[in-house]
Amino acid sequence: MLLRILLLLLLSATALTAKAELKAVDIYSDEELLQLIRQNTYLQRVKQDDCQIVKDIEAHASVLQEPLYQILWGEMLNYGVCVAAQPSRGVEWLRRAAEQGSPEAMLKLAEYYEQGKFLMKDPERAVYYVFPAASEGNLAAQMKLVKLLGEGYGTPRDYVLAYHWLYNQTFADTKTQRQSEKLLAKLAQLMPASQLERAKAVQLH
Repeated sequence: MLLRILLLLLLSATALTAKAELKAVDIYSDEELLQLIRQNTYLQRVKQDDCQIVKDIEAHASVLQEPLYQILWGEMLNYGVCVAAQPSRGVEWLRRAAEQGSPEAMLKLAEYYEQGKFLMKDPERAVYYVFPAASEGNLAAQMKLVKLLGEGYGTPRDYVLAYHWLYNQTFADTKTQRQSEKLLAKLAQLMPASQLERAKAVQLH
């Protein structure tokens, strides 16, 4: 009997210690979630937080209709993070965020169409999704657009705009700048000299 009591006390103490070590997780701010999405670490963060706020994430996506949370919830469904994998639902949440004008959602859909992941491979549709995000100044989207155009997708009438946007960007690191230079050089091969000169201007007329 004494041994049983001691064992119960030990188990209770262990449970209390584990509970104390499990820190409560606050819902992510928009700024924090945007950074996680741009750094492609959002799913890792949900795992690190022991899936504690899954219901909150779903509520922010479905009830509050917040685009960043629709992206997060959609990707959790796509990859089966903390929930059962359901790509058909996950991609739909990405579309909803894109319809609200989220550049990050547009870029993610463009990537999936380019790769043929979750969706039929369709680089032309990738251009369709990434173009509006690029027009909003999203650097990653501009790089993706120039890449796709340089590979022969999309339409030549978009060359000047796409080149102009990326050429006149401001880069935070040398690596991204060098990558952009290579993408622009490839697209430049498809453009006549008059188009290229116009695209490099500070302002388009």
